[in-house]
Formats: sequence, C-alpha cells, structure tokens
Amino acid sequence: MGVTVLQPYPMPEGKSGAHIIDYLGKRLLSLGATHAGQFLVDCETFISTPQPHNGTPGRAVHVLHNSEYPASTFSIIDSGTGKQVSLVADSIFDLLMLKMTNTFTSKKQTKIESRGARFEYGDFVIKLGSVTMMEHFKGILIEIEYKSCMILAYCWEMIREMLQGFLNINVGKDFPTYFATQTIMTAMGQQQLHAKHNDLYEPTDTVKQYLEQFTNYRKHVSMHGSLSGTSGIQQSVHMSPSPVMGAAGGLVLIRS
Repeated sequence: MGVTVLQPYPMPEGKSGAHIIDYLGKRLLSLGATHAGQFLVDCETFISTPQPHNGTPGRAVHVLHNSEYPASTFSIIDSGTGKQVSLVADSIFDLLMLKMTNTFTSKKQTKIESRGARFEYGDFVIKLGSVTMMEHFKGILIEIEYKSCMILAYCWEMIREMLQGFLNINVGKDFPTYFATQTIMTAMGQQQLHAKHNDLYEPTDTVKQYLEQFTNYRKHVSMHGSLSGTSGIQQSVHMSPSPVMGAAGGLVLIRS
C-alpha cells in the first residue's frame, strides 16, 4: 500500500461513461500498463432516528467497503458539526448496523459505488471507476496509488505528472483538498495548523477520500432535485490525440 489520490474525470460533452472508460483503459494499455483485475468501493449512509427538532444536524454513519481490504468494513461517524470519527471493523459490523434500525436508518436511495478495472504500471496502481447511485451513472473517478511512497508531500509531483500524462488534463500544483493544511484543536484546547500531506498514509485515508467524492456526487443530485438523471458531474474537456505520447508509445511526463 502507498499514497493514493482520487481524481474526478471531467466528462466530455456527448460522450458516455462507458466510452470514456474504454478510451482510458486502452490508453493505459498502450502506455504499457497491465490489466490486474477489478475493484469495487461502495458506501451506504445511515442517519440517526428520530432527527433532532431544534435544527441541530443529525448524526450519520457512513459504511464503506473497499475490495482491496475484503475482510474489513470501514465506518465514518459524522456528528453533523464537521467532526468525524473513523472505525475499522470486520464484516460483522454490517450485521450490527442492520440490528440498529431503532437508532439508525439506511438512506438506500443514496447508496453509491465506484467500480471498474484495475491496472498496474510500474510503481503505480490505477483504477478506472464508474460511479453509480441507484444504478444511475454519475461520473468517473480515477484512483492512482504510488506504491513506493507513504507520505504525499514526498511524491505529489510524481503522482501529479502521472495523472497529467495519462489523463491529458491539467492537474493543479496544490495538494488535493483532502490533504490540505487543516486547523485542529490540541489536547490543551489550542488551535494549530496541521499539514496532512506530511502524515503517514493509512488505508482509512483512501476511504475518506472516496466519501468526500461520493458526497460531492450526492450534493450534485440534491441540487438538481432528482435521482433520475443519467449523467454525472460534467465538464468540457478536449480529447484530441494526446501530445504526451512519445514516438515509441511511451509516456512523456509534462510540467505546467
């Protein structure tokens, strides 16, 4: 396991998710990557019942599974005030949630997942995820893992250049929002800045990134007031033949 970053892929106008996934898969194979099976990350959210009547946000428990860790169930407890607590348990945790219907109710209409092909390219593992909610396509998430690094600050430029070269889109120099410097409260009750990009990477960090991205897709659905749409978060992107392909079909890393 190494540092992992999630990158939403901007959907070109007039292109289906299946078309883009196929395009990206063939592009990876042409660069020399090898197909290494399939993957799945899913998320189901349970909300506290009954909901508070004083305007206070209710608690939520997000239960996630990652096929990279088949024996584990990840849960993130959200207090509704921005504070989150992460737990890692075995699969029996799913049965426990089913027994707590008097306390937490599943929001099945927002169950969401990202699944697709898994590729290996040198020290990188790349996953092309098709995001669906209630069987409706919502977008494409690219997961890229750099296996030789455990601290993002040491390898962000390598990951960023790999993303740019493979996806042919511009990736900003700033760290992804999940790794941005945060203000935390110390045990003495004092606020201080915490540089998350200097932390040792853990499997829960991957799950938290997926929850962050899944929440964005859910918010997009909520803004449009319907779950019936078949297109995800769409942005225009130029898909002409990539200038980063070398003459021998190799990958030429670029800097912006």
